[in-house]
Amino acid sequence: MSSHAKPLRVAVGGDEAAFELKEVLIEYVRSLGHEVEDFGTYNAEPILYPDVAVTVAQAIADGRFDRGVLVCGTGIGVAIAANKVPGIRAAQAHDTYSAGKARTSNNAQIVTLGARVVGSELAKDIVSTFLGKSFPGGPSAQKVAKISEYEARLSGGEV
Repeated sequence: MSSHAKPLRVAVGGDEAAFELKEVLIEYVRSLGHEVEDFGTYNAEPILYPDVAVTVAQAIADGRFDRGVLVCGTGIGVAIAANKVPGIRAAQAHDTYSAGKARTSNNAQIVTLGARVVGSELAKDIVSTFLGKSFPGGPSAQKVAKISEYEARLSGGEV
C-alpha cells in the first residue's frame, strides 16, 4: 500500500477447500496495511460455502467493509452466492488483468479465487491488484449503473 492510500476494511472468507489459502491471504492483506476480518471457515471441516459468501457480501453491502476476498475450490460457487446479495458485484479472477478490470471496469467489491486453480503467490498478486485499483467511472460508470438498474427492477426494488 502506498503511503498516501487509505487502509481498506477487507472481509475475507472461504470454505474448507480453500482454508489454507484463506489463511495465507489474510496475513498478506494485513501485511499490505489493510484491516481484515476473517468470516471463516476457521478449520478444514466441511461447511456450506454459500453461508460464508453471503455473510461477507452482506457485510460489504451494509457498508461495514470496503472490499471482500472469497475463496473456495474454484472461486465459482462463492461468486455465485455473493452475487445474490443486492448491490454486490463479485468477480472471479484467476489472473491480475481480470482482477484489475473487475475494479476499474465493473466496480466489483469482491474478488473470488479458487484454491484448486491458483497457487498462493499468484493469489497474493491477484488480491493485491484488486485491492490496489479504484473505479474511475468514465464510460464504465454507465454500464455499472445499467447493471444496478436491472438488479433493482428484477428484484422488485426501486430504480
